Amino acid sequence: MAGRPEGGALAKASQIMVALFLRDIRLNIRAGGGALTGIIFFLAVIATIPFGVGPDLKLLARIGPAILWIGALLSCLLGLDRLFQADREDGSLDLLVLGNDRHMLALTVLVKCLAHWAGSVLPLVIAAPLLGLFMNMEPLAIGATALTLLVGTPAITFIGAAGAAVAVALPRGGLLISVLVLPLTIPVLIFGVSASYGATADPDPFLQPFLILAALTLFLAVVGPVAAALALRHGTD
Repeated sequence: MAGRPEGGALAKASQIMVALFLRDIRLNIRAGGGALTGIIFFLAVIATIPFGVGPDLKLLARIGPAILWIGALLSCLLGLDRLFQADREDGSLDLLVLGNDRHMLALTVLVKCLAHWAGSVLPLVIAAPLLGLFMNMEPLAIGATALTLLVGTPAITFIGAAGAAVAVALPRGGLLISVLVLPLTIPVLIFGVSASYGATADPDPFLQPFLILAALTLFLAVVGPVAAALALRHGTD
């Protein structure tokens, strides 16, 4: 009997988080153009590379995984300013900060990050195999790169949440977010590209950098929301 109230509170918290996730997904869709803008920018990056390096198909295939990762990384940075902006504009951000303790606020930020990733970043991962064809990449290289993007791009979102929380109250915060976040994403980029190359380059391993990439994502899934929650609470105070 004593465990029922705790179980009921846990079920209620779970329902709230699911509702928050679905709400953010709907807001992402209603905002219009978020995922589409990222995909168009992703396509623009991939399309301009052959003009810079020349029409050498072997060279394009060799650098393809790195170009896909760089394009996806830059496209991810485009929409990070929207992570908390809508909540700040309608006043719900203050309610989220003041109505939750630090643990629940970090969990709320985590859910918002997952919703942002599903609405804005996952379409980039889905589009990556098609764009890999433009780089003359082999099917194995395309599949490996798409898999590393699927595992690694959430880490970019978790890092970006901390930057978005710092810059949410500042004018032109989108540029500041990119400046803050881009250097912190370098380890994710390094291991993502290393794992992508390891799938096709015989001497290079795939599993080790891929596992490190997955570990980075799990680590940042904890650190990123906590840092963002602290930044939001400090900004509110």
